Amino acid sequence: MDTATVLIVDDEMIMRESLGAWLERDGHEIHTAESGEDALKLIETHPFDIVFLDIKLEGMSGLSALRHIKEIDPDIEVVMITAYASVPSAIEAMKNGAYDYLLKPFEPDELSILIEKILEHRAQFQENLFLRHQYQEQNRFESLIGQSESMQEVFRLIRDVAPMNSTVLITGETGTGKGLAAKAIHTHSRWGDGPFVAVNCGAIPEHLMESDLFGHEKGAFTDARDTKRGRLELAHGGTLFLDEIGEISMRMQIDLLRVLEDGVFYRVGGTRSIEAQFRVIAATNRDLQAAIREGKFREDLFYRLNVITLRMPPLKERKDDIPLLAEHFRSRFVQETNKPIDRISREALDEMMLYDWPGNVRELENAIERAVVVGKERFLKPEDLPIFQAECRVAPEPLSLKEIEMNHIVQILAENDWNIAKSSKILGIDRSTLYNKIQRYQIRK
Repeated sequence: MDTATVLIVDDEMIMRESLGAWLERDGHEIHTAESGEDALKLIETHPFDIVFLDIKLEGMSGLSALRHIKEIDPDIEVVMITAYASVPSAIEAMKNGAYDYLLKPFEPDELSILIEKILEHRAQFQENLFLRHQYQEQNRFESLIGQSESMQEVFRLIRDVAPMNSTVLITGETGTGKGLAAKAIHTHSRWGDGPFVAVNCGAIPEHLMESDLFGHEKGAFTDARDTKRGRLELAHGGTLFLDEIGEISMRMQIDLLRVLEDGVFYRVGGTRSIEAQFRVIAATNRDLQAAIREGKFREDLFYRLNVITLRMPPLKERKDDIPLLAEHFRSRFVQETNKPIDRISREALDEMMLYDWPGNVRELENAIERAVVVGKERFLKPEDLPIFQAECRVAPEPLSLKEIEMNHIVQILAENDWNIAKSSKILGIDRSTLYNKIQRYQIRK
């Protein structure tokens, strides 16, 4: 049998000595305390597996000592020692976190069986904790979460490209986690100890973009009261993340291309060349090749950025990840709001699995945050979700075949401005048949 470190807390010396002797015979390490106060001092300085705690103590009561023990170390298993008359108190103690209670008088064999049971329970708990941690490790990469094959492929690609110096272009819809992927690449690259400088190209007005990227010298323009370092300088020795790269102007595209090729630039109003070394990661939710065809994006800049492409899949393509993500967000927002919401109901999860999530992971995150804030139960319900619409859940009365045919004919006629020849051709019937159906169903223009 495995051994444990045990603390016996009882104000009767004979109980401490006899109980300790029994447990030492089985090879356990024994410590004793005659009061709740002494026990707490020991627990604060010494790790214990099991505490045997008398429910009737002088001074601090056993129930009060139990609460303090669980505050110090929730993982300690506490067994209450009680006389028959105090069984209700012992049951209350179990509700407050005690593992079990022993009724005086008890036999040594009874004690041995109980300790063996506790140690098996602890071993199983530790194994489950390890497996849960291992599961989370497999389904997490930095701040990215996903068990779906598409996300596992994203994790593999990040691991492969991170050690390289190649420029990476991350594509994907808004809210898919392009910024998180960029940070993961940076963290695992040789630039990981350097700065991660993010530029939201879609949020900076065009007339400020040049100064923001390249910096400016004092007096370069009216408001340039001091010399300012730009994002390119700040990124030296790290990673420059150009988010929403498809939004920058054609003129800025030329300037940016020159920097990416030469690694040299000038501040606005400056004459001294500045050299900066950094890795470039760009991201976009636009189709850049379509933008090239439309004359809105330079082809040479595209090929300079698109050395390695990483596509972030939309949430509707990785619905296996919804339960994992939803639980992650529930846990996070429960901690932030301190609300007692233990789980997500099966019905709420069904709603999330049926929804297409046009805003992707960001929309899911916002939905769970809202659900936690408005939720009134110990679990999240469909009604707590902003995507839930009760009226959409009422099934319409089934239509007859006649009604379906009539509605379809009305729709085709309306779409074709009652052009009988065109409508009959679309419906796949001749004109006379269509006229007959119009009369039979009494359809009016």
